Amino acid sequence: MIDNLKRESEGKHRLVIVEDYKLVRIGLRMVLNADPDLQVVGEGDSGEQALALLKTMTPDLILLDLGLPDMDGFQLIQEIRRFNRTSKILILSSQEAEEPVLKALAIGVNAYCLKDILSQRLVEVVKMVCGGAIWLDPRVASRALQRFSQEANQHALGSAATLSEPEREILRLIVEGVSHVHIAQALDLNPSNLKRYLGSILQKLSAFEGIHATPCARNYATLC
Repeated sequence: MIDNLKRESEGKHRLVIVEDYKLVRIGLRMVLNADPDLQVVGEGDSGEQALALLKTMTPDLILLDLGLPDMDGFQLIQEIRRFNRTSKILILSSQEAEEPVLKALAIGVNAYCLKDILSQRLVEVVKMVCGGAIWLDPRVASRALQRFSQEANQHALGSAATLSEPEREILRLIVEGVSHVHIAQALDLNPSNLKRYLGSILQKLSAFEGIHATPCARNYATLC
C-alpha cells in the first residue's frame, strides 16, 4: 500500500491528514486527491497515531485539526517539530478566536484555515503553502491587524511590540495569500530581509497573549 502511494505521489505534493472525524477525513481526501498536483499519502485520527505515522514519512504538508481526542493540537505540533522541521503545517480548525490563532503562529505553523473554507480555496491554499507561502484566514488575520491598531492607539504595548510599516504591509499581503517570492518583489526586499521581518511579526503576534515564541517560530524562515 505504501509503495503504491509512493508511486502515485511522484511529482505531487504529498499530504498527511490528522483529523478525528472519519467523514471529515474522507471529504478532505476526496477534495485534495481530485487535484492532479496533490496526493494524500497518510491519515491519522489521533495525536498518537499521527506521531507514529510521521516518524515513518516526511510529507510536504500536514493538515491538522486542533481538537484531537487524546492530545492537544498545539502539543502535537510541538512534538512533531522535535523531529520534523521540514513539513509545512496547516491548521484546519473551527476556532477563530484570537488566542488559538496567535498561539499557532507562536509555535511555527505555516497556515491557519477555518473549517468553513470553500473546498477549491482550500486546494489553492494547500498549494500556496507547499510553495512557501504563509496563509491565514482573512478573518483571523484582519483581527490580528485590528488588535495591533487598538493596542497601539491605547499605548498598551511598548514600541518593541508594535508593527512597523513594512511589517504591516507584509502582514496585509499575507492576508491576501501572496507568496513570499511575490511579497519580496512587491516590497523590493531580498529573501533574508523578508525572513527577518516574518520572524519579527510572529514574535510580536505571540506577545499579545503572553505566549513565548518557540525556537522554531523565532527561526520561522526554516519552516517556510
